[in-house]
Amino acid sequence: MSENADEVDSGAAEGAVAGGAAAGGAAVQGSAAHGSAAQGSAAEPAKPGSAAPAGSAAGAGGGGATATPVTAPAAGGAPAGAAASAGPAAAGAGGPGGGGPAGGFDASAWQARQALIQQQRARAAAPAAWAVRIRPAEAAPIRNATLIAALVAGLAAALLLGDGMGPGLLVAVLPAIAAAYFAARAAGRKARPWTVVWALGCVALLVVPALRDSAWPATLAILSAVSLASLALHGVRTWPGVLFSPFGFVDSAVNGVGWAWTGLRSRGGGLSRDRWLPVAKAAAVALGLLVVFGTLFASADAAFADLLGDLTPEVSVGDGPVRILLFILGAVLALAAARTTAAPLRWDRIRIAPGTARSRLEWALPLVVLNLLFAGFNAVQLAVLFGGYDKVLKSTGHRSYAEYAQQGFWQLLWATLLTLVVIALALRWAPRGGAGDRRFVRAVLGTLCALTLVVVASALRRMDFYVDAYGLTRLRVSVAAMELWLGLVLVLIMAAGVFGARWLPRAVAGSAAAAVLAFGLLSPDGMVAERNVTRFQQDAKIDLAYFQSLSADAAPALDRLPEPQRSCALRGINDDLAEAGDVPWYAMSLGEYRARKILRERPLKASYEDCSRLGTFGSRVEP
Repeated sequence: MSENADEVDSGAAEGAVAGGAAAGGAAVQGSAAHGSAAQGSAAEPAKPGSAAPAGSAAGAGGGGATATPVTAPAAGGAPAGAAASAGPAAAGAGGPGGGGPAGGFDASAWQARQALIQQQRARAAAPAAWAVRIRPAEAAPIRNATLIAALVAGLAAALLLGDGMGPGLLVAVLPAIAAAYFAARAAGRKARPWTVVWALGCVALLVVPALRDSAWPATLAILSAVSLASLALHGVRTWPGVLFSPFGFVDSAVNGVGWAWTGLRSRGGGLSRDRWLPVAKAAAVALGLLVVFGTLFASADAAFADLLGDLTPEVSVGDGPVRILLFILGAVLALAAARTTAAPLRWDRIRIAPGTARSRLEWALPLVVLNLLFAGFNAVQLAVLFGGYDKVLKSTGHRSYAEYAQQGFWQLLWATLLTLVVIALALRWAPRGGAGDRRFVRAVLGTLCALTLVVVASALRRMDFYVDAYGLTRLRVSVAAMELWLGLVLVLIMAAGVFGARWLPRAVAGSAAAAVLAFGLLSPDGMVAERNVTRFQQDAKIDLAYFQSLSADAAPALDRLPEPQRSCALRGINDDLAEAGDVPWYAMSLGEYRARKILRERPLKASYEDCSRLGTFGSRVEP
């Protein structure tokens, strides 16, 4: 699973395709010329006893009926018969004293025009240059180890994912990783340092669903794991590779099934009975021994029976369609990963042409004005930070600084995002006259990045004030994490201006994955509950209605509340777990396990009426 550092010349690939199109056009022209020659020979006088050709019949009429050709538009818009009507000399070739076709029909010109049209159609049907450049090499034949790993991945998905996400997701993904490894060995690809980093990051992200019961950080972790897997399997290093490599799984999922089917068909004749029969017998005997002795041990000891029941997936007839669908999905995804490893799309061969370089004045004037605006805003923020709260509140009409902070946070978040867009566009049209221009660009954009970091700090400070006043919610912790990551991206851009930008795409992708991993490991729902419980202990303010939407990850923090607030806060989690019923180990996260343990050891005590009086079941809209 090496990175995309192959030595294949993309220009040679384009030349090969262009040459093929030209050769096809030449062949079409040659066939047209041959048809023209055949038409000319048909115009010769017919031998006695032979049928006269159509052209001769038309010419024999003298001044009778004339043949009118059907005109076809050419690429330039001229009719196909324009050459035939060029002048009297050509048009009257079939008249008196002429030996050509009647009515001015020039067969050779018409055939040449048709050949040109076919050549243009062939060029239009040829693939685009970028599609040729990223085309993968021919995949090596699939090996038995890869096929077996894909089969195991399908079985694991069918058995472990039917009851929900949890540790079973990581267990089901491991055979797919093995399939990709076997395919990489067959293709002769070797792991590079970045490939190892992406692979380890993918596995670490898949741990999040096993730890957290909350769906939103687990979903982010799964999507990020897919992105890192695509980076590892494709071995990319440029911006097009980082952005487009996840789409390579779509191509590999289709080609992977055909790749596996071809491998199975090639083994159909060579897979003798002496090879598969011993394996089938051994598997049947092993399964029989497990069933017989497992049943005996389970009936002899209740503790072992409970352990065996917890470890063994429960499969019913009603779950059959879902299990079959999961099996197909798991096997296809494993084959897609293996096919991507065997023959990855070469996304790094896509070249984005830089924009037209501007002069220093034309390029720098808007950015300098923007820097001055940022500097003025930051000066005001520093003045407010060092004691100007009362003056700001009096001039703006806000009742508290938390209200003032809430108003500006979203604008500052958008300002940070737009600044990144401005930097990207500025780099595209930056002057590139020499070392002096490079230093000038670094100075202007570096100043903009530094000023934007102050804006990031101001936005986070505003959010902190707002949380102190109104409490922490999922939305607030999410946007604060987003703002922190944007600040990290700005720091990476500044470092790229000093040390070079070759590593920047992979660094940004890695920082995003690391942020998602940290977000999941820190347990956002747990952070929300912890912050609000601490706030209740300080000023006795609490929103019990909001806790009803939190996941089981919030149970340890909510368990610290006094009664009846504790029971009312945990009521939503308790109802969700009761509705879910018994969940097997492979579908139960660590957060859910802890919540079940807390509720089992300390059941809820407050009644429905008590919780209703405290506002537990009221509606709440986040400001």
